Amino acid sequence: MKLIVGLGNPGKEYEKTRHNAGFMAIDRLADKCGVSITTSKWNALIATTRIEGQAVVLMKPLTYMNLSGQAVAQAVNFYKMDPSDVIVIHDDMDIPVGCLRIRKNGSAGGQKGMKNIIDCLGTSEIARIRVGVGHDQKGKSVPDFVLSPVAKADEEKLNTALIGARDAAYDWCFKTMDVVMNLYNIKEKKVKKPKNHWKLEQKEAE
Repeated sequence: MKLIVGLGNPGKEYEKTRHNAGFMAIDRLADKCGVSITTSKWNALIATTRIEGQAVVLMKPLTYMNLSGQAVAQAVNFYKMDPSDVIVIHDDMDIPVGCLRIRKNGSAGGQKGMKNIIDCLGTSEIARIRVGVGHDQKGKSVPDFVLSPVAKADEEKLNTALIGARDAAYDWCFKTMDVVMNLYNIKEKKVKKPKNHWKLEQKEAE
């Protein structure tokens, strides 16, 4: 069993904000798998599916960002998972819009949802897909910045990164982490010309 978690905040007012990049990416993954993340369990919305024969749970915690670990820990305990069976998709304001950073483990890097997951599972050995949402605050506080949408000019770049996060999470279910990182880690210089193996759906609706 694998667990793929997209982080965000529930509620219409947060749907298209930077902080909900994880929700946006996992919704795209659910569409790709032909499922809807609508089952309520562990204070989260979940869906079960199979990816290349692997049983997978898709999760959107409903605890609000800072307590995301509570839902994740319940699922991990229920399925008796190892932390290596979990991957988390979340926003990262220290990464340019349109870029992805995929890591096997490490600190939360200031992302409070990821920090709570690390605290609740008692380990930093958790894979994560970090979706860049930029850092140009223009006088805004950090909460105001991450709880606002990306600029119109950046919407296409964000969509590219979200599709990449979707496909990286999909491939993680049956490929090694090193392969996934090599395929999908995108540095800033590569944003405008993604690798050809990506079938980017630029017009995909959010």
